[in-house]
Amino acid sequence: MISLGIEGTAHTIGIGIVERDRENCTILANCSRMYRPEKGGIHPREAANHHAHHLPSLLRQAMDESGVPIEDIDLISFSIGPGLGPCLRTAATAARTLSLLLKKPLVGVNHCIAHLEIGRVMTGCTDPVLLYVSGGNTQVIAFMEGKYRVFGETLDIGIGNCLDKFGRAIGLSFPAGPEIEKLAKEGKHYCSLPYSVKGMDVAFSGILTACLHLMKKERMEDICYSLQETCFCMLAEVAERAMAHTEKEEILLGGGVACNRRLRDIVTTMAEERGAKCFSPPDELLVDNGAMIAWTGILMHESGITTELAETKVKQNYRTDEVDVPWR
Repeated sequence: MISLGIEGTAHTIGIGIVERDRENCTILANCSRMYRPEKGGIHPREAANHHAHHLPSLLRQAMDESGVPIEDIDLISFSIGPGLGPCLRTAATAARTLSLLLKKPLVGVNHCIAHLEIGRVMTGCTDPVLLYVSGGNTQVIAFMEGKYRVFGETLDIGIGNCLDKFGRAIGLSFPAGPEIEKLAKEGKHYCSLPYSVKGMDVAFSGILTACLHLMKKERMEDICYSLQETCFCMLAEVAERAMAHTEKEEILLGGGVACNRRLRDIVTTMAEERGAKCFSPPDELLVDNGAMIAWTGILMHESGITTELAETKVKQNYRTDEVDVPWR
């Protein structure tokens, strides 16, 4: 089966084409464009206009890279949520149009679960706890009793949002995470920051405020180092607690913030110390991408799930634990 997936939840518009052969996932094409605001954060309408502008050329690029005639596409998959409304609606409109033109079935995919499923198939892990860290989402997820359950999450902003807001305050471009990572490598002194773990949940806004207050007192490299160390250790703590509770011996990283090498080192050390394994797909599959939507669409369709045209209204607050998972 060959699936075309359209990702459009936030700053990135992506089109991926994947083929399933038994249990294997072959990525035939995975193209994307990122909206980068000139100043401030993501403006949803401007991001949606960006996506609409690039969709036709991305579709042509994906079809050319895959070498698959468009009539051989078996399934159209798209990110139905969670995400920014205007961006989601742009991707959904494109998916509906392709489904009608090609007379192919349509599947609306939960964005968070797509991160997990592409990670599972590309790394070979079987039953992991997922530490999902991105701009708008921060969750600890694991499969139990027919669904992906959220065992812990942010109570305010996502970890990527926290990094981007601090980056804007110190004059970094979007996304700020990679530049903060570079500055943090030069940090030599840990600045005391709030450690905000509340049971199985985390909170980042107080840490962000504390970092902003330190800007005139400490070296920027030391603040970035302290910000990373504090937030990443918090994430590792709640992830380890979820592993202990579920008795799982694998942890999988997902989301754009997981490209950060320091976060990977901290989580890998945590896993190794408890005799477990840490998995992470390639960076191009950690960030938002169409291939993860296309692959998850295949899993859903082959388990009997399709989305009728009348049911394709996007879901901005689509929870991970709302989705039935019959393919597991």
